[in-house]
Amino acid sequence: MYKRFIVFVFIFMLINLNSSFHAHAEKNEEVEVEEMCLNQSVIELKYGMQKLWIEHAWWSRSLIVSTLADLEDREDVLARLLQNQVDIGNIMKPYYGDEFGSKLTDLLQEHILIGGKLIDAVKSNDKALVDKMNKEWYQNADVIVEFLASANPNWLKNELTEMFYAHLQLTINEVEARLQKKWKEDIRTADLNESHLIHMGDFLTDGIVKQFPEKFK
Repeated sequence: MYKRFIVFVFIFMLINLNSSFHAHAEKNEEVEVEEMCLNQSVIELKYGMQKLWIEHAWWSRSLIVSTLADLEDREDVLARLLQNQVDIGNIMKPYYGDEFGSKLTDLLQEHILIGGKLIDAVKSNDKALVDKMNKEWYQNADVIVEFLASANPNWLKNELTEMFYAHLQLTINEVEARLQKKWKEDIRTADLNESHLIHMGDFLTDGIVKQFPEKFK
């Protein structure tokens, strides 16, 4: 009788142990699936954001080249670059709404148009106009930074300011190097600007993911 009781207890323990193991395994599997989904959704946003900021670097450079060389495609290149700002605004809309995205587009398009005037001023060696456009360019950057920082506590104002100012400086360095026919420096600076904008895109993506974790499950 006692032996039967021991066997019964042993079997009971095995059944419970087996059930606990499967329950634990299923829970781990659910966590893994959730993490995979999280990673996939983050990757999709990160890829989309990187693509847009690479395009920003690429078409900004194309505008520099077309403007300085008096190419006939300048207005078409400018139109494509302005469309890039629409696309950047649109990628923000699912998180901050249509009004926010459209306002960001307006500010970024102003950034492009001021930059275009600055390139013209540098090309014509009009120092007074260069100083005027450069001042407006940095003021526009400050407005963009303030607008973004007010929407997301993870987008720290000082970090964003440094990023935007660095982008402006690298862009004007491209213009000056190209005007002086310093081709290697021009290419190196263009590469730096692209890498910098990819980093800025990642910074924006990370901030969105931290602010809206429920959207990435």
